[in-house]
Amino acid sequence: MKKRFPDWLKHKLPPPETMLIMKNLMQDLNLHTICESARCPNIGECFSRKTATFLILGDVCTRRCSFCAVKKGTPLPVDKKEPESLFEAVKKLDLHYVVITSVTRDDLIDGGSSQFARVIRILREQRDSIIVEVLIPDFCGSAGALRSVVKSGPQVINHNVETVPRLYQEVRPLAYYKRSLELLSDVKRMDSTIITKSGLMLGLGETREEVINVLSDLRKAGCDLVTIGQYLRPSPKHHPVVAFITPQEFSEYEQIGIGMGFAGVASAPLVRSSFKAEELYTRVKSY
Repeated sequence: MKKRFPDWLKHKLPPPETMLIMKNLMQDLNLHTICESARCPNIGECFSRKTATFLILGDVCTRRCSFCAVKKGTPLPVDKKEPESLFEAVKKLDLHYVVITSVTRDDLIDGGSSQFARVIRILREQRDSIIVEVLIPDFCGSAGALRSVVKSGPQVINHNVETVPRLYQEVRPLAYYKRSLELLSDVKRMDSTIITKSGLMLGLGETREEVINVLSDLRKAGCDLVTIGQYLRPSPKHHPVVAFITPQEFSEYEQIGIGMGFAGVASAPLVRSSFKAEELYTRVKSY
C-alpha cells in the first residue's frame, strides 16, 4: 500500500520557464544533473536559483541500488569533452561553489577517478576562488583512484554511506559499509585539509540506535559534515518507504550529531547530500 505524503513533504511546483532554462542549458552542453536523473524533490528550488549538481561520466550506472532512480545498465564511453563543457556551464551560471557527482562506473579501470580529476583541475585553474565539492563513488576501494581525486585539489570530498549497515544487502547490494568508512578516513590521511562529508537517508527501516551508531562511526572516520534526509521512493519498483520521519526527529538527530563533534549537520526531511551545500560548507569555515 502506498504511503501518503505528510504535509511537511509537500511543496509548490516551480515555474515551468525556470526549469526549461536549466534543462536547455544542460542539453546544449551535453551535460547531466543528478537533480534530474535522481528525481530530486528540490530540483525546482535549485534550478530557480540557477544552480545544480552536475552528474559526470554519463547518466547510466553500473550498480543496482534499490533506492536510486538513476538509470542502470551499460554506460556509454567517457566523454572527453565533458570537463570543458562543465566549465562552460559554470561560467554561464556564474557559479562560485560547484558540486559534482557521478554515476558509479565499475566498468572503468580507475572507476572514473581520472575524469573527476580533470574536471576539478580545469575548474581550479580557470577560477582561483572557486570552491569544488565532489560526491564520489567508492572506486571499488582503489587507493590509487582516490588519491588522484585528492591530488586534484577539491575543497570537499563527499561519499555517502546512505543507510545503516544492516540494510546494505537490500539497499546497496554491491557496496560495503566498512569500505565507505575507510574511504573517508583515507581522504583525511592523504590530505587532512580536505573537508569530508557523508550522508544517509531515513525511512528505509532503520532504528534510532542504528542511525546514532552510523553517526558515531562517521565521526570516528574523521567525517566533518553530515546530511540526513527522508528517503522518498522514486517508483513502485524501488525500495518501499517504511516510515516517514518527523521534522522533530530530524532535529534531534542534528543535535546528536553536533554533540558528537561534527562541524556541520543538515538534518531535515527534504535535505539531500548536495542541497544547499555551500551553506553547510560555511559552517566548517566558522567552526
